[in-house]
Amino acid sequence: MKPGERVRAVLNHQPADRIPRFEVWIDGMFKELGVSDPIAAYAELGQDAILMPSQTPAQSNAWKTGVDEWGRIWQDGYYRSGALDTLADLARFSPRLNYADEFFFPEKIDRVRSAYPDHCLFFGTHIGPFMNSYMAMGLDRMSVRMVDDPAFIHALMQARTDWCLAVFRRSVEFGAEMIVMGDDSAHHGGPMISPRMWREFVLPYHSRIVRELPVPVVWHSDGNITRLLPMAVEAGFVGVHGLEPWSVSLKAVKEMYGSQLVLMGNVDVRLLCASDLEAVLGDMQRSVQEGSGGGYMFSSCNSIFPGMNPEAVQMYFKRQSDLLAG
Repeated sequence: MKPGERVRAVLNHQPADRIPRFEVWIDGMFKELGVSDPIAAYAELGQDAILMPSQTPAQSNAWKTGVDEWGRIWQDGYYRSGALDTLADLARFSPRLNYADEFFFPEKIDRVRSAYPDHCLFFGTHIGPFMNSYMAMGLDRMSVRMVDDPAFIHALMQARTDWCLAVFRRSVEFGAEMIVMGDDSAHHGGPMISPRMWREFVLPYHSRIVRELPVPVVWHSDGNITRLLPMAVEAGFVGVHGLEPWSVSLKAVKEMYGSQLVLMGNVDVRLLCASDLEAVLGDMQRSVQEGSGGGYMFSSCNSIFPGMNPEAVQMYFKRQSDLLAG
């Protein structure tokens, strides 16, 4: 099978010649991995899908210092808090929807599509409505307002959903065949808000995103999202990505939701930061064993990022072809 055919088969819970290799974010290690550039890295490292090129506009304060266009406060590249508190703030910190155009490189996207026509082209970024809302307000303030002023929270979630859809629709117009929506919603102990509040404040907006997009949507979240997975199914997500092994049991999730959700991830990124190569290989084997049987794509539980052990990451990509052979 061609790479894109393999991905599409698994997304539809149909047989494939092998488990797809689907690293969502390769954010660093390019020199150490011997790849030519961040986009070509996907194909050169044997992945079946390629992330669509995108950018943060130069005029944005995101990942810099100051308040960005969504009300998120940054200091030296790190998120600090949120500035949004009133309806006036919401109007001020809701960019025009056509601002989405400035996040894409049409020429680069065309080159990727021409160079890798057999791969699945996907788009993925952390602009999910829940995450974008609590970063704009600060989670503490938003949690209080969920109780004291739920109408305001719905107005905020609606605005952030409008923005999310504007960007995702633009990516589909450029050829994205699927979306990975980053909407971090949990920590190691469980969801940031209760499932009851999730049903009220998040599920309607996740459902709208899935309903209004013409391509499959995968939800990415860190942390233990087990209690939210029934509503991931209800929202219509084709799958979930991340599945941190210290928070989520791939085996248990596979048994409960494997027929309803495509599972992506679970290889422990902490091991890729360390020096025990046998532990890395063992965790890769465990993930393949627990995820096999259809409806699984092989990936780290988060991303490939600067600071990982180059030797471990090199082995991680090199041994995938052997572990995932049909």
